Amino acid sequence: MSTHTAPLANDLLLRALRHEPVSRVPVWMMRQAGRADPAYLAYRDRVGLTLYELFRNPEHAVPISLLPQRFGVDAIIMYQDILTPLEPMGAVFHFTPGPVLSEPLRRPEQVRALRGFDPGSALPYIRETLSGIHRALNGALPVLGFAGSPFTLAAFMIEGASPGKGLRHTLAFAQEQPQVFQELMHLLTDMTIAYLNFQGECGAHAVQLFESVGDQIPRPVYERFVQPTHQRIFAGLRAALPGILFVRDSPFVDLMLDSGASTLSLGAGVDLAEVRTRGRGRVAVQGNVDNRLLAQGTADQVAAAVQACIAQGGGRGHVLNLSHGLLPETPFENVKRFVETARATPAPA
Repeated sequence: MSTHTAPLANDLLLRALRHEPVSRVPVWMMRQAGRADPAYLAYRDRVGLTLYELFRNPEHAVPISLLPQRFGVDAIIMYQDILTPLEPMGAVFHFTPGPVLSEPLRRPEQVRALRGFDPGSALPYIRETLSGIHRALNGALPVLGFAGSPFTLAAFMIEGASPGKGLRHTLAFAQEQPQVFQELMHLLTDMTIAYLNFQGECGAHAVQLFESVGDQIPRPVYERFVQPTHQRIFAGLRAALPGILFVRDSPFVDLMLDSGASTLSLGAGVDLAEVRTRGRGRVAVQGNVDNRLLAQGTADQVAAAVQACIAQGGGRGHVLNLSHGLLPETPFENVKRFVETARATPAPA
């Protein structure tokens, strides 16, 4: 059973996801509880724990998740890592400081050694973290869950580390061993559906799927291996659980529109108004202020970008966010200006 039954004091985000009227466009940021926040950095220095330990300890994951509440966001996203559900499958990453897999996934027998699992028994700290966030918020804000997409998770495993520098081994695997790669996609898709629904049962009001390597995937590979996983995942979510799809840089908006996601989180170069029109009112949009602008621009430039984005979003079915996660070098004053401007800007009529 879901743990969220009472009305929310601030339901702007959920109203926007449902295309309902809002007084102002709701705002949150990917990686809002993280490296750009001096309070987070101070917390990490004080407790002296690794990322691995922080993610798996609700005593720390809960207060870290809640840090952005103090600067006015309209949703709290669980502090966690996209690689979390891979450990019970048999792929254990170590953070040194970035994630590293001791033996990259390159052979069929490695894929077939991976196992499914029951999220409730294998990941009790996820339930405890979401429950702790709910208790602390006491109905103040909605709570978001998330997962990495099957292709993105596969890329981490096959590359053996963060795939930010390229997908050479992943794309070679998909081309040279397509049947085995498809087996991996099926297994990860089944796991992701169960994991996201589990988060919904634990109290997440909505969930986001991160295709964090979307900008590196050739369209034929995306059509063959990625799109079917997105469609299966969003079709498999519990009926009352809104699903947001983030594909980095949004290279294939037409495919995103056909994914089954109820909300699309879009890159900085995408016209929100055009996507809403193409979605014929059935798809909400999220985004899409350039995260690099927050890192490099002035406070006034940030404010102007927020106002332009809100105008383009049209005031309904729009959640203000970034093109991607907050960069660690982002001045915290720009983070606060981003939120303050959003809160001070009425929704377009």
